[in-house]
Amino acid sequence: MKKRNLITCALPYANGPVHIGHLAGVYVPADIYVRYLRMRGRETLFVCGSDEHGVPITMAARKEGCSPQDIVDKYHSLIKKSFADFGITFDIYSRTSSATHHKYAAEFFRKLYEEGKFIEKESEQFYDPEAKVFLADRYIVGTCPKCGNEGAYGDQCEKCGSTLSPEELINPHSKVSGAEPVKKMTKHWYLPLNEYEPWLRQWILEGHKEWKSNVYGQCKSWLDGGLQPRAVSRDLDWGVPVPVEGAEGKVLYVWFDAPIGYISNTIELLPDSWEQWWKSPDTRMIHFIGKDNIVFHCIVFPSMLKAYGDGFILPDNVPANEFLNLEGDKISTSRNWAVWLHEYLQDFPGKQDTLRYVLTANAPETKDNDFTWKDFQARHNSELLAIFGNFVNRAVVLTHKYFGGCIPEPGAFQDIDKEALAQIPVLKQAIEENLETFKFREALREAMNLARVGNKYISDTEPWAVAKTDMERTATILYTSIQLCASLSVAFAPFLPFSVEKLNRILNVQPLSWDDFGRSDLLPVGHKLNQAELLFSKIEDAEIEKQIARLAEIKAAREAAEAAAAAAAAPKSEPAKEPCTFEEFAKMDIRTATVLAAERVPKTDKLLKLTIDTGLDQRVIVSGIAQYYTPEEMVGKQICILANLQPRTIRGIESKGMILMAKQIDGKMRIVTPEERLTNGATIG
Repeated sequence: MKKRNLITCALPYANGPVHIGHLAGVYVPADIYVRYLRMRGRETLFVCGSDEHGVPITMAARKEGCSPQDIVDKYHSLIKKSFADFGITFDIYSRTSSATHHKYAAEFFRKLYEEGKFIEKESEQFYDPEAKVFLADRYIVGTCPKCGNEGAYGDQCEKCGSTLSPEELINPHSKVSGAEPVKKMTKHWYLPLNEYEPWLRQWILEGHKEWKSNVYGQCKSWLDGGLQPRAVSRDLDWGVPVPVEGAEGKVLYVWFDAPIGYISNTIELLPDSWEQWWKSPDTRMIHFIGKDNIVFHCIVFPSMLKAYGDGFILPDNVPANEFLNLEGDKISTSRNWAVWLHEYLQDFPGKQDTLRYVLTANAPETKDNDFTWKDFQARHNSELLAIFGNFVNRAVVLTHKYFGGCIPEPGAFQDIDKEALAQIPVLKQAIEENLETFKFREALREAMNLARVGNKYISDTEPWAVAKTDMERTATILYTSIQLCASLSVAFAPFLPFSVEKLNRILNVQPLSWDDFGRSDLLPVGHKLNQAELLFSKIEDAEIEKQIARLAEIKAAREAAEAAAAAAAAPKSEPAKEPCTFEEFAKMDIRTATVLAAERVPKTDKLLKLTIDTGLDQRVIVSGIAQYYTPEEMVGKQICILANLQPRTIRGIESKGMILMAKQIDGKMRIVTPEERLTNGATIG
């Protein structure tokens, strides 16, 4: 076993608050694991920080009418406080806008640049000709070709979830100025991932078959598809400036910049000893991430470290989770469809552990899962309150009632007592095995099974009834019950830190170590308990209905906004013209005709020269319909014309009449034709 454990969490974007999807996918499982390691006495460093560069930051700043620095300052403080209030125990939570990060990220790039590890090349990128800036994919919006959503981004449609490219969008335009993007040449540096592909195949596909199937499978898919060079710089005015000559107006691409934050944050915390965490073979590194970050942490960042050399260690495991949905719909920051951590902490004060419990019990470890408020309430009331809390409360209250709060001397143990106590080491082993293999949902289930053992035990033995006739037997039952409570304080410590702190206060003990867990005599006879207090209070229906109603309001407002936007964007019929008299209308000679010949008018894109038979004569009409009909399509077509229009010379050709056309609400023009073929010259009126 390696001496140290370096645990990292994906850096959250500082463009908005943290929501339950982030917590379930990354931060709760990571914190559980770190607390477990520390309880085992294993040297552990827990590193995270805000990701404060990239397009999402600049987009948020533009939306709120402030600077990117204002945005990251606002959300970094909010995220950091939310994590602390929720009990996430980072050793450092820093930020990629720090001076330490800028310095080290620039040095990291410069070393690879000077050693020739990058490819430098020019390519066409989308450019806003009005704002005179290059556009990231997220700054290009248009209509999704898959679902018709008119607000799709150049990299993804958040309505249907399709991955897109700007070229696929219908009617693309810049979010900066509204102009249609154009392609323009620009120079960037690329990390040639293809050169690291053989090494990655051996390291991952041969060396890490123990990784979770979703992680291993996604890596294999990327490698089987063939890796391509990936840009490490981009044209942007917010980020770490590219530290070489000729790179003005360019910054490090956020995917290259962000993972270096793990290193720079460690340097900030431990400037003199950071290398033992990043370059020592005695250190084991674990990345906790969501599935959308697998490629960056398993392929890109390891390739960066491999290219850098200098003894950097590589991740030992990357236990990525799938996504959590909310009430059957995908969590979306842009659509405000989320449960935000800072708002939850305000709405449910003192119930941090309830959310930790529910998110772990329903963790999306192998597939996407769904969070619902009704399930949240049910798990709290029927499991935390009715099983765990109920057992502890009964055991402590009865010990105070019959033995003055002191743990009594037990008498002879019966089979039911022995069987209950025998479950402690069995369940401890099950919890350990699941935690060691990142199966947090199963580990929590085993911890709750221990609470179920206790709750069933005290219900089956009925010490309140036995006390009427046999105090020695009552002493044995309550001794056994309190020992089970002590074991629960260890079993739940990684999962429910606030509740366990309260339980330890009730039991009047300092936190017990993991090594203590498994014994059936954790608290000695005569040990004085403090007064009972409720570990959990009931969550009422009104509290849940309030949350459900809030989501319903958000959904209704979103649907109304989408409907209004669709209506506003829908093509409109042209307004009616001024009224005319019957006499004015009767002056128009509208009749049928057949096209005999058609050809394009030279040096024009829109004009066709049509020779037609009107039933009265043969004449020529020049019409601007070439963008809708080819000459071949027109020959033989019966049309309607305004026959008595004054002749007009167009491009040297005398045009006598006008074809009747219908302009659709989408702007396209179509010829008006009779429902059935008529004789040429049939009048219309």
